[in-house]
Amino acid sequence: MAEIFLTNTLSRKKEKFVPIKKDMVGIYSCGPTVYRDIHIGNFRTYLAADILKRVLIYNGYKVKHIKNITDVGHMRTDPEHAKAFDPVIAAALKEGKTPQEIASEYTKIFLEDEKALNIILADAFPKATEHVQEMIELTKTLLEKGFAYETEGGVYFNVKKFAPYGKLSGNTLDKMDKLLEAVRVATETDKKDSADFALWKKAEPDRSVKWDSPWGEGFPGWHIECSAMSMKYLGEHFDIHSGGEDNIFPHHEDEIAQSEAATGKKFVNYWLHSGFLLVDGKKMARREGNVYTVADIIKKGFNPLAFRYLTMTAHYRSRLNFTWEALEAAENALNNLYREVTGYASEGVPKGPCAGCGEKFLEAVNNDMDMPAAVSVVWELVKSNKPTSTKLATLYKFDQVLGLDLEKVAKEAAKAPKEVSELVSKRTEARLQNDFATADKLRQEIKEKGYEVVDTPEGPKLKKIPNK
Repeated sequence: MAEIFLTNTLSRKKEKFVPIKKDMVGIYSCGPTVYRDIHIGNFRTYLAADILKRVLIYNGYKVKHIKNITDVGHMRTDPEHAKAFDPVIAAALKEGKTPQEIASEYTKIFLEDEKALNIILADAFPKATEHVQEMIELTKTLLEKGFAYETEGGVYFNVKKFAPYGKLSGNTLDKMDKLLEAVRVATETDKKDSADFALWKKAEPDRSVKWDSPWGEGFPGWHIECSAMSMKYLGEHFDIHSGGEDNIFPHHEDEIAQSEAATGKKFVNYWLHSGFLLVDGKKMARREGNVYTVADIIKKGFNPLAFRYLTMTAHYRSRLNFTWEALEAAENALNNLYREVTGYASEGVPKGPCAGCGEKFLEAVNNDMDMPAAVSVVWELVKSNKPTSTKLATLYKFDQVLGLDLEKVAKEAAKAPKEVSELVSKRTEARLQNDFATADKLRQEIKEKGYEVVDTPEGPKLKKIPNK
């Protein structure tokens, strides 16, 4: 297999990827908290993980991919009242539904959005609520090993007991006090140290979602969820953990601490983090009115795959600025690519990719998923003087990584409606009779129905006009 290089947040270096098992790669991706529509910033991160998965498959690896669903325990802070709350429960109260109904509704929407963006489904989507027992067992292990302690409010991980704390984020214990005092939640005053984090929280009497545990009724902390679920499905030591740069601290730092403290083993070999998606140069925020979803993209008439294309114009670790103008430019580029592909397809069956055409593409995608370079290779091929059948076969192969549905678009373009086929026949007859005025009129009618006629030595071929 060709060499693959990935930038590892843990080492802060670009490293050659070496899997634990020869031909199988285990990946865990932090999934959504399902209490409202997932915004496109999150999907930028999920698309990066999808490209990673596709690159590995393109190189011949089998991939086992796990993406969790957080349906409990991801506590947020209400800054006005200095009170922690569970957003799933809060959304349920607001909408007059049960937390389970809220989680189910938004999980369904999330999966539909993933499909719209052509994200390959994970092998499993474990839900936090279905793995509470594993979280309890992991918490018990940490208590038994002396890495955790119980208080009136719950069970906490003692970060001072884990010497390597901070190795992922750089937020080592000597830097932590001032940082964590600034964000300390008022409801966690019983912690021994401001850096300590919750493994299990004891529930208020009126809390609707809670479980029995050795420490009384309660619910798991957010960080313990991912450790328990990732290790259940991938083992105590696996290849790759992905997420957004906002996950580095505290979430992924805390995952490493509790997992390695519990098992005594290295948790994950490679940590990959994608950059933020900005909107008009600003961080997305509801108060700014600049939080957009896949549904918003579709409502404005865009192909959701235009957003997929847009994310590939910047390196996954770089911050990407989203604007509607940038999305329009991405869709124009995508439509031009579709136009080229449907044109190639109208000229004959692809005979196979050209020798050497894929080397630059493979070099780009294997170099820390350099998708801007890969997209550049695509357009270089399109503009080349290679035979069209060769271009088509090569682009179909590239699309195993790109995920832009090039072959699907080309095949759909070839399936013209009966009325369009009849117009083509009439135009052919008019041309045979040298009635070029009628032929031109019929060409225009065909165009209005979303197709372009391409005259070839083998006869007229149809090319689908994108967005028609």
